Amino acid sequence: MKASRIAAAGAVAGVAVLAVSTPSFAHVSVQPEGEAAKGGYAVVDFKVPNERDNASTTKLEVTFPTDHPLASVMPQPVEGWDVKVTTSKLDKPLEMHGKKIDEAVSKVTWTAEGDGIEPGFFQKFPVSVGTLPEDADELVFKALQTYSNKEVVRWIEVPQEGQEEPEYPAPVLTLSEASEDGHSHGAADDDKASDDAAAAENASARTSASDDEGDSGGTDTTARVLGVVGIVVGAAGVAYGVLAGRRRTTA
Repeated sequence: MKASRIAAAGAVAGVAVLAVSTPSFAHVSVQPEGEAAKGGYAVVDFKVPNERDNASTTKLEVTFPTDHPLASVMPQPVEGWDVKVTTSKLDKPLEMHGKKIDEAVSKVTWTAEGDGIEPGFFQKFPVSVGTLPEDADELVFKALQTYSNKEVVRWIEVPQEGQEEPEYPAPVLTLSEASEDGHSHGAADDDKASDDAAAAENASARTSASDDEGDSGGTDTTARVLGVVGIVVGAAGVAYGVLAGRRRTTA
């Protein structure tokens, strides 16, 4: 009994130490809806979990990268939240759709109009962005999360390859390679192929049916001819038998 109690106490203590020493895994993050391909547009979601038991998240500020500015940034309205888009002048103008752009979005701020994100919940904030850079593998978005008790958590530490994740990592968007033709095939081509296959199968079925009907007609004709011949031969045989019988009787 004493040994089991000691083991149980040790397990509880170990869990408590682990909880204190391990950094929080529920942090502000960014993920694309689908994929975020280089040189294209994407809708990305900033996911914000509430890490406090006694306060709600009431504000989120996301700073957009200045090393790879995005000319087009359009937040999707989120019920219960006010959104503000801040733009800044660019040191080097961007060219987009044949036009030069000398400013880009530098920050997007969401402010709760009500209780915000309460304990035990999370919220997604969708944003359409583009065009994504072709000379980068990822984009870093630094974020500030404000709680109803005025606490501010700064998710601004840039993760480094080969190192452990920092305690307050900044949201990082991973970019995928663009497709060779710039767009994807798939459903339409597959449907067309299926339709072609179905048409070919139907045509084959019709041809087989015609062949079967032709063969059946030929077989019926042959059977009828043989039937008539059989009747004639049978009748001739009967007549021959009758005449033979009469001759024997006469003799």
